[in-house]
Amino acid sequence: MKDLWDRVSARINRGEIAGIANFDQVLTTVGYADRPNDIEALLSRCRLAESFLADPERTLIASFIKLAELEIALATNFVWPNHALPVHTEFLRRAARRTNRKSRAKIFTTNYDRCFEEAGRQGRYVVVDGFSHTSPPTFDAVHFTYDIVRRSKESDTQDFIPNVFHLYKLHGSIDWTRDETTGEIYKWHGTDKPLLIYPRNSKYELAFEQPYLEMIAAFQAALREPNTGLVVVGFGFNDNHLAEPIMSALRSNLSLKAVAIGPFLAPWEQGVQNGPGEAETNKYLRRIKDLAGAGDARLALINCGFEDFISYVPDLAAESDMELHIERLRRTERP
Repeated sequence: MKDLWDRVSARINRGEIAGIANFDQVLTTVGYADRPNDIEALLSRCRLAESFLADPERTLIASFIKLAELEIALATNFVWPNHALPVHTEFLRRAARRTNRKSRAKIFTTNYDRCFEEAGRQGRYVVVDGFSHTSPPTFDAVHFTYDIVRRSKESDTQDFIPNVFHLYKLHGSIDWTRDETTGEIYKWHGTDKPLLIYPRNSKYELAFEQPYLEMIAAFQAALREPNTGLVVVGFGFNDNHLAEPIMSALRSNLSLKAVAIGPFLAPWEQGVQNGPGEAETNKYLRRIKDLAGAGDARLALINCGFEDFISYVPDLAAESDMELHIERLRRTERP
């Protein structure tokens, strides 16, 4: 959030919106007095201010919102072909490859970026994300019910291939766009109108529109499955529409095991700055911490980043011959 705050404020201070001298003018106009660096709270305040401000202030705030959302989209559109994503790739190798006896791994993400899609492409995974295999790919939730099998020419047997995982982008994606005429949702790289739920307090309402409704429904259903493991990485439990289903499932699904990973869960110090840790300041994480401390063996908290967490993920399956071959090709490629 702080990075996005800094990027938006820098553009405003460069005078990119006529009539707005600096970023402080925006804060004063909408009466923003909450904590600094919270771009979500600021955009929520701006949307509210649009309803009671009169022109020219209302027009200026509308221009600010448009620029801020464009900057957020630009900040998350950083993945290019063959982008080095060793952490995502290793995570998929350890978590997404599963035997035929187990259901497909499901990854739910609130990020707009294409990291998991690109990591899946590099690792030769099949990513089931609700879009068709046509051009352009078109969203239909029925695709989540399909699977991929390998048909043998010598017999009638059909084997489920191992490298398949489901990807649910709960807040949209940088390459999703909506056809205003038909209402259909396409994947379109380079779209200037990405279909995203931007940071603001209306996220809860927007999450119950299509296509987000299908993603949220799948998330809630997955939490209710018996013998399910939930790994939460880098999510601060600040979105109530996602945190509440998790807590509800922890209360009612006794076979659900969960672990939350984050770099600031425990008390932290960075130079002269310090904090008590999110496991104390966030009510949901504090509840999980208290339950674990009271003896709930289903729950755990790990204070580390995504990069450090990978070493804790069990490496249960050896690399296949195809994966070894792909890695050899990648190492020997020359410009």
